[in-house]
Amino acid sequence: MLAALGHAAFVWDLASDAMVWTEQAASVFADIPPDFLATGSRLATLIEPQRSIRSDVLTRTPPSDRGESVPYRIEYGVRASSSAAVLWIEESGAWFAGTDGKPARVQGIVRVNNERHAREEQLVQLAQHDPVTGELNRVHLVASLAEAVEETARFRSSFAFMLIGIDHLSRINEAFGFDVADEVIREVARRIRLRLRGGDVLGRFSGNKLGLILKNCSVDDANVAAERFLQGIRDEVVPTKSGPVSVTATIGAVSVPRYARSVDEAMNRAQETLDMACKRRLGSYATWRPNVERDAQRRVNIRVTDEIVTALNERRIVMAFEPVVRAGSRDAAFYECLVRMRQEDGRLLLAPDIVPVAEKLGLIRLVDHRVLELVVAELSASPNIQLSLNISPGTTMDPDWWACVESMMRANPGAAERLIVEITETVAIQDLDDVRGFVSRVKDFGGRIAIDDFGAGYTSFRNLRKLGVDIVKIDGAFVQNLARSADDRAFVQTLIDLSRRLRIKTVAEWVQDDESEALLRDWGCDYIQGRLIGLASPQRPWLSSDSSSVPAAG
Repeated sequence: MLAALGHAAFVWDLASDAMVWTEQAASVFADIPPDFLATGSRLATLIEPQRSIRSDVLTRTPPSDRGESVPYRIEYGVRASSSAAVLWIEESGAWFAGTDGKPARVQGIVRVNNERHAREEQLVQLAQHDPVTGELNRVHLVASLAEAVEETARFRSSFAFMLIGIDHLSRINEAFGFDVADEVIREVARRIRLRLRGGDVLGRFSGNKLGLILKNCSVDDANVAAERFLQGIRDEVVPTKSGPVSVTATIGAVSVPRYARSVDEAMNRAQETLDMACKRRLGSYATWRPNVERDAQRRVNIRVTDEIVTALNERRIVMAFEPVVRAGSRDAAFYECLVRMRQEDGRLLLAPDIVPVAEKLGLIRLVDHRVLELVVAELSASPNIQLSLNISPGTTMDPDWWACVESMMRANPGAAERLIVEITETVAIQDLDDVRGFVSRVKDFGGRIAIDDFGAGYTSFRNLRKLGVDIVKIDGAFVQNLARSADDRAFVQTLIDLSRRLRIKTVAEWVQDDESEALLRDWGCDYIQGRLIGLASPQRPWLSSDSSSVPAAG
């Protein structure tokens, strides 16, 4: 039965340390000389990872045998020599006490269990390593980074932490597929691995980024190493199943602990440096350096973030209204709503001071939601006015904004027909299909669409016709010097003429003087706005003028 199962049995006399085995021991302990199986102490010399594991189990079990023996089960590795493979053994048995109540004799069975240990090692490998490159995954790369940071404090050493970003990996994904992109990542990791020293650590940081910990590495050493890595990546094309692919990489690095004293600082500063290097020149190397202006700007960003959030909570985000009038008659057609932030001292911050910062800091979504609430409230309170509001690029695809719009339109019947949503031309050209969907949704609930700053980008009139916009607002940079610039006159007149042919209304922004107004009127421009008419004011013009019965802008 033991032979059929591949097991071997033994009896171990603890007083003499002698072990007696069944015949199957020779096949179970392959390549182990028989004399090493003769005593427990000799067998212990081959055991890993802890030689005393067999004797320890006898002392750590209950202190006495009450006549029924004391069972145990252990696992250990046996290695015949330093160059031999480990043989994993599962041993189960029981010990019997002598007259003093202590272990005197052991009987047990052993079997080889290499398969389970192989599976466990494979699971450990998968848990610690990236499946594409075979290098450390992010979790264990960060753990190694934490150990390296601790070592710098303990041994007063230093190291460089690098992030290597593979350039244009998304293009490779799109052109050849994700499997080819994985081949590229794997090959780049292999080329870097070939150029590392013993003790250096390589891992997959994120999608197209590999992380490197270069131990005992000065700034000069890091510069030399980075150039070696970049050269190794770019000098030869990467062979893939879809053909050769040319690859370059960009590196951002930080010296620890000189410029980073924690794991978070090291990762953030390496990432920041990599981003700056990518913006400046792909395929280059940059290392983090202190920057007084950058740090000052971040302090400003923190302060402004707090101010914007506080202003939102305290309802200090307000509207200013700039009139848009019919060319010639100057009858009010609608009012453009511009965001303002009332500071605690009563001063107003204008849209150019708020919107770019809010967009940069990820707060524009909250600002746009508040502006929408204010505009709809004005439309509901004054049923004869028409208002337009500007929204940022990200808001055009924000499902929460759409849900808010639809909810407010249902709660305020008639408001949608008097609402004009303005998007900039740069938004319109980013993804024509997405913008067409946005325009359709605005029109479905009864609103209209205006393209703001038209002429500053590259939108063709063909695209305007596809989008189905209602109003084109001509960029003020072409209007403000209309009376003095023949080029601007030719450009604006052409825009107006083409818009009329497409039956799209036109608004000329930044109108400065009567002469410009006369030109625009003669060319057929529908509406004008700017300093000549009146700039934005927090006052509601329709409450103090004859504009309480403003005709439709259509």
